[in-house]
Amino acid sequence: MTAATPHAPSAPLPSYTHGTGGTALLGDTIGADLGRAVAAWPGREALVEVATGRRWTYAEFAADVDRLARALLASGIAKGDRVGIWAVNCAEWVLVQYATARVGAIMVNINPAYRTHEVEFVLNQAGISLLFATLGHKSSDYRAMVEEVRGRCPRLTETVYIGDPGWDAFTARGTEDRRDELKAREASLSCDDPINIQYTSGTTGFPKGATLSHHNILNNGFFVGESVGYTEQDRICIPVPFYHCFGMVMGNLAATSHGACMVIPAPSFEPRATLEAVQRERCTSLYGVPTMFIAELNLPGFDGYDLSSLRTGIMAGSPCPVEVMKRVVAEMHMEEVSICYGMTETSPVSLQTRRDDDLEHRTATVGRVLPHLEVKVVDPATGVTQPRGTAGELCTRGYSVMLGYWNEPEKTAEAVDAGRWMHTGDLAVMRDDGYVEIVGRIKDMIIRGGENIYPREIEEFLYAHPKIRDVQVVGVPHETYGEEVLACVIPRDGAEPLTLEELRAFCEGRLAHYKIPSALRLLDAFPMTVSGKVRKIELREAYGS
Repeated sequence: MTAATPHAPSAPLPSYTHGTGGTALLGDTIGADLGRAVAAWPGREALVEVATGRRWTYAEFAADVDRLARALLASGIAKGDRVGIWAVNCAEWVLVQYATARVGAIMVNINPAYRTHEVEFVLNQAGISLLFATLGHKSSDYRAMVEEVRGRCPRLTETVYIGDPGWDAFTARGTEDRRDELKAREASLSCDDPINIQYTSGTTGFPKGATLSHHNILNNGFFVGESVGYTEQDRICIPVPFYHCFGMVMGNLAATSHGACMVIPAPSFEPRATLEAVQRERCTSLYGVPTMFIAELNLPGFDGYDLSSLRTGIMAGSPCPVEVMKRVVAEMHMEEVSICYGMTETSPVSLQTRRDDDLEHRTATVGRVLPHLEVKVVDPATGVTQPRGTAGELCTRGYSVMLGYWNEPEKTAEAVDAGRWMHTGDLAVMRDDGYVEIVGRIKDMIIRGGENIYPREIEEFLYAHPKIRDVQVVGVPHETYGEEVLACVIPRDGAEPLTLEELRAFCEGRLAHYKIPSALRLLDAFPMTVSGKVRKIELREAYGS
């Protein structure tokens, strides 16, 4: 009797794949990894803050990190203590990131857009004892906001303001006689220790604190950098926020684990400052969400910038329209640009396109799984792995999955199952070649008269309309069909106003009738998170009646 073939040729492959590669995982702490870069490239530039002209070589950067780490020890910061940072992008943010890692403190990222009630929640929920903060951002006076909540945050014992004499006074505590103490502290650290808490923005209630280890974020930054081929020759322009994984992991840790240079173009995203930084600093890589690249490409005078030093970069946060990708490759010289997919809870990247992927893979998919990780697509109702080509919920497992939500075991169990699979909440399709398409959020999927509609497909189609600069599609309530399709459009500059009749005529015969928008809103801008993601829930709430 012949044994059955485990995978008969006629059976469809399951939507499961794992990342292989010849490069081993790093087993170090962030401090140890930085030490290796400093030893290898002490004289190379590590950090440039364009707005102030400040620069650090790796040796200078390490010295300032070392002094700040000793100051943390002098201030009584113990291993596992929570240290908050509430700041826009600046050099001090990066110093705090590496200094807290050196002493085993858990750095808590606080969104610069938070208001007093949100800051108060994070200070108390994380139990922050020391807070670093800039003096303010846009219309927000951070000092006044901290003073307002201080009495309701009993764990907070000290606040140090960046850009204030208090910063220099604090770092001056890091005297030379604490070198042995710092060395002993570092020797007590494990790469599996928690090192970072990032609050994920929930659509209801307060955010949850995703808790990440050295092992989580150091390896993720390293392998993202490996995928785009970083070396010590690279200079990475980072206009995305440090408070998010995109900036501090895919940017900073990808850079330092390869000896590359971190370039801060401005405190927050400004298209002109970003392009000027690329030109002046001869950056080889540029980061952004698609809306950032759209803003740069549409900037008056864009053609006058010399971007010829660019070769690569990363787009993440939301799907990239084909037409935008074509222009980024052709006009920004980013022939090796990469698309990344991830979430804070997975450190963040699970899937990434590779340098030699074609245009179709870079725009229709979010890449394939990174080394040492697993992904699968499951039926959201049953948890059973779907055949390839069938939509379901994307799950990921491996070194990148968070330790959990800070002090919230029940919410952790809802997101990470017994098999240690992180459930993303994203609807995905895995192709036969292992590349993954994101077709929407489970919560964003539009159900019209029993038909499942994925907004991404319609958005991608509408980007080709000559009057449309940017578009977001959402479902809004409808008496008969349950939901209808609303297109929210930012028109191209100088274009005649787009009408619903024009839009529908453009779709006729090219999209199924139930996918054609039945409503249109012309907007000047979309509601955005600080990290550059469009808040579709606000579009639904604003225009759903």
